[in-house]
Amino acid sequence: MASSDFKITTEQIQRPDKDSVTVFHLRGWLDAQSESSLVTAAQEAHTQGVRYLILNLEDINTLTSAGIRGLQKVYKLFTDSNSNDKVHLKLCSAPPQVYHVLALTGFLQTMPMYETLKAALTSYES
Repeated sequence: MASSDFKITTEQIQRPDKDSVTVFHLRGWLDAQSESSLVTAAQEAHTQGVRYLILNLEDINTLTSAGIRGLQKVYKLFTDSNSNDKVHLKLCSAPPQVYHVLALTGFLQTMPMYETLKAALTSYES
C-alpha cells in the first residue's frame, strides 16, 4: 500500500511586484483517504492569506471520484463567486492517466490545466 501514501509539499514563489503564488506538490493517490488532507491544507493556506494556488499533479498516481470531489472543494475555495474573470486555482503537470480522468469528468472545462509549472505561473501574469 506504499503507493497510496499521499503527501503534500508546499512551495512559495514570489513574483516581482505581485502577490506570491503557493504551489502544492501532490504525491501518491488522491482518493477518499487523502481528500480531507488536500482540502484541509487548502483551507489552512486560504486562512493564512494565500490567494493564488497551483496544484502540481506530476506525482499523482491515481485520481478517484473522491479525489475529484476534493479538487472541486479547493476550486470553490479559491474562486471568487463574484468575479468570473479570475481563476486563482490552476492545475499543472498531470500524468496522462490523471489528465484523462479530469477530462472525462468535465473538470477541465472550468479548471485551467497547464503542461508545466512554469506555464501555470506565467498564466497569472495575464
